[in-house]
Amino acid sequence: MIKEILTDTDNKMQKAVDALTRDLAAIRTGRATPALVEHIRVDYHGVPTPVNQIASISIPEAKMILIQPWDRSAIRSIEKAILASDLGLNPTSDSNVIRIVIPPLTEERRKELIRVVRKRLEEARVTLRNIRREGIERSRQAEKDKEISQDEYTRASEQLQKLTDGFIERVNQTGQDKETEIMEV
Repeated sequence: MIKEILTDTDNKMQKAVDALTRDLAAIRTGRATPALVEHIRVDYHGVPTPVNQIASISIPEAKMILIQPWDRSAIRSIEKAILASDLGLNPTSDSNVIRIVIPPLTEERRKELIRVVRKRLEEARVTLRNIRREGIERSRQAEKDKEISQDEYTRASEQLQKLTDGFIERVNQTGQDKETEIMEV
């Protein structure tokens, strides 16, 4: 019973950290990455579709993203979607591809991005604590139902806390790495 609760909690926490990592990858830094634009939804024949499902995204240079739609008629739609996003990017296109040059970040914008990163980190920590609380509640219920002893409940709570501490440390490290990447000139 305890092993099942710990495994389930571990899986949920891992998914929360993975979601944070994906979320932080979409935050713009001074360098180009496909994660910046792949989540942008394009109105493709009336259906909101992520860019990475209608085009190939590559990084030919450190500060440039190249988007090559499989259907040339989607170029205008992709451009409009990128301009409408809150990334502050200006796409340029010829008849085949869209090029996005990543401009350097201003000091003010860097500080703003760090605030966004810290907010997302705190949200991730809250999510992890909620997952821990859920695991403790399940353990408490198992103890009430006489499925586990009080000692096993105490041990399970300690293990859940250690698990949570480990994941929070990973979240903090991920955030520190992202902040360093943002402040890099």
